[in-house]
Amino acid sequence: MQDQYRTLAHEGVHEIEINKSRFICALAPVATEAEAQDFIARIRKEHPAARHHCWAYVLGADGGVQKASDDGEPGGTAGVPMLQMLVRREMRYVVAVVTRYFGGVKLGAGGLIRAYGGVVGEALDVLGTVTRQRFRLVTVTVDHQRAGRVENDLRATGRSVREVTYGAEVRIEIGLPEADLDAFRAWLADATAGTARLEQGGEAYGEI
Repeated sequence: MQDQYRTLAHEGVHEIEINKSRFICALAPVATEAEAQDFIARIRKEHPAARHHCWAYVLGADGGVQKASDDGEPGGTAGVPMLQMLVRREMRYVVAVVTRYFGGVKLGAGGLIRAYGGVVGEALDVLGTVTRQRFRLVTVTVDHQRAGRVENDLRATGRSVREVTYGAEVRIEIGLPEADLDAFRAWLADATAGTARLEQGGEAYGEI
């Protein structure tokens, strides 16, 4: 499993014009193929008069799912360069749709490849990306007397505090890089005079 991956900061749109043709790139972070296809369908509905809605997406922290479509453009001139740009930028869990309004001037295969790949690259630069790190989920159980200070210390040191639950005791769920587990265990024992309990859970990704 990948330790980290890069994805889109947020959904957005970026447009360029080349020889009177408009290339409108819509990008979105997605978790599944169904979400990617829903986004593609949504963009089609937003631009019913456009001649082409070419798309590409990459899913999986390891980029294991990669698909693209030229949607009527000459083979290999649209979806493939879009996908290549996403892969070159090491993007994951992202879908790109480029809507083209033809301006009357043919661009040729090379021009189309540069336009479709280029608008995706520009859109990524404009919208921004984030890196997500693989964490081990752990739950700290501590008494109420020490819980406030433990939580404050966790947040002050940049730990990923995911949830705090108050009951007979306080349960604090955090995400830790696997390599930090032993050092964290020692810190927790020292900070709580050995009274806190540490329980390991599954894995998840969170922003660095």
